[in-house]
Amino acid sequence: MPSCLAQFCYAALLAVALAVGNPITSVYAEGANPVAAANTAGVIAVPSGYGMIETVERLKKDIAAKSILYFGEVDQGALAAVSGVPGVKPSVLLMFGNPPLGTQFVGGRQQAGLDWPVRMLVYLEAPGRVMIAWTDFDWIAKRHGLTGLDAQLKMANEVVVSIAAAARK
Repeated sequence: MPSCLAQFCYAALLAVALAVGNPITSVYAEGANPVAAANTAGVIAVPSGYGMIETVERLKKDIAAKSILYFGEVDQGALAAVSGVPGVKPSVLLMFGNPPLGTQFVGGRQQAGLDWPVRMLVYLEAPGRVMIAWTDFDWIAKRHGLTGLDAQLKMANEVVVSIAAAARK
């Protein structure tokens, strides 16, 4: 469990990022392949068909149904509120993964551990518009110079897209 100071720093950084504008949102057209829509920062963001609480619950339920290890969540909006950081919209970070798959990426380059376990962010973009975002695995592979893992990357991308689909109408 992170210290209160670490949580406060994270919430403050999140608030600053939101205040200066979020350059990492990439929404794909309805029906398009979300993996093909990663922006230059490697972020894929898709709209949820549900509110914040139901979106988080649907994602967690799908993660469990797929027997994927769930590491936990960070309610960033609540951390901001407790820390007295104003203006931070609701957001919840989910952390999960499949160690037999994910550790292959970390084994390719230890610094890839910065991007595992998988993190999926559920956030309120605007009133009535909940988004689900994650980092594209192909982008992560390029970031860390990982090669020879095409089948694993394809599987990871397919799994995370299927998890996000659990909260889409």
